[in-house]
Amino acid sequence: MECALDITVETASDLGDLQAKLAGRASDFVAVHGNVLAMGGDQKALTLGALHGATSCLGAMTQDGATPGLAAFVISDPAGAYGTAMKPFGDAPRDAAQAATQQALARADRIGERPDLVWVSATPGTEEDVLAGIEAVVGADVPILGGSAADNSVSGDWFVFDAGERSAAGVVVSVLFPSAPVSFAYQSGYSPTTKCGVVTETDGRRIRTIDNRPALDVYRDWTDGAIDAMQPCETDRAILSESTFWPLGREVTQLGEVPFYLLAHPAVAHQDGSIDLFATVEQGEELRLMTGTKDGLTTRAGRVAALARATGRMTDTPVSGALMIYCGGCMLSVQDQLTKVVSGVNGALEGAPFLGAFTFGEQGALIRAGNRHGNLMISCIVFG
Repeated sequence: MECALDITVETASDLGDLQAKLAGRASDFVAVHGNVLAMGGDQKALTLGALHGATSCLGAMTQDGATPGLAAFVISDPAGAYGTAMKPFGDAPRDAAQAATQQALARADRIGERPDLVWVSATPGTEEDVLAGIEAVVGADVPILGGSAADNSVSGDWFVFDAGERSAAGVVVSVLFPSAPVSFAYQSGYSPTTKCGVVTETDGRRIRTIDNRPALDVYRDWTDGAIDAMQPCETDRAILSESTFWPLGREVTQLGEVPFYLLAHPAVAHQDGSIDLFATVEQGEELRLMTGTKDGLTTRAGRVAALARATGRMTDTPVSGALMIYCGGCMLSVQDQLTKVVSGVNGALEGAPFLGAFTFGEQGALIRAGNRHGNLMISCIVFG
């Protein structure tokens, strides 16, 4: 019996333009990601299926290339079930994620059931709590993939939304029960160096010392002066751009005998010698300096898409479409090479429609390590 699942991807200049393009089209699930400047308007006017929305750094990418506006990933699947819900964080991000998951299951008419996967978008800062809240409902074995909402300048203009409301500090959760097989991959495009040390003092997402030395001094030594912003300074300094090719990795599992490193992106260098990260690192964890290249980040997206197909044994069968998360920091580093990024994904997916969001944090599922939040990562979900 032929599967009834159908996927299309549309680009638009704003939400009104998107509504006009999708008017009258059957949709059971719609993921909208794009430039915060293109997200103006009332999302309540979008008379679509389960609507999942989040802002993305400077736009999005599809099989047709990068777009400075927004893109929609539209699933028509009468034999499947889909539900989406958004909740503001308030003072309890974990509770908000738990409530959003429960409501999404209710909207899918699948209360008490385990979805094939969860697609999540949250505003940056509390992603580990968000994952814990979702897992409290669906369990730790259900794969959770997605990315943190982003803006164009790390100024906090990001937001998430569903069909009812939007929030600058919240989470939108979608539960997917597609009628076709799904498969996924979650990786980075970086390699480990020989330089490593143990975190000896932390404060939330701020690491104060590594091997009992100021974290900034250690990081400066590890990078051999490659980052100018690491020079002593009298004020706190943003280092997101400079540190993109020198993230910090934690070994969280092994694939075969190859270590898998979850990355944390250094964000701010403080005058007291501490460093802020875009992910939480615990005291006692070993951090290893990772290194990447522009070419590696350009080709990695296609490799992740190919791995997602191979993992689901879809290499020799066509796919209906794919959802991709590509770190916003990586995108900014290879912005002039996005045509090659798209070309690599198209080659791996053989031209199937896909939507790629540029995020400020990436969530994915790892074999023997569960659902994790990392930085400078790439994920891809393929639908059979």
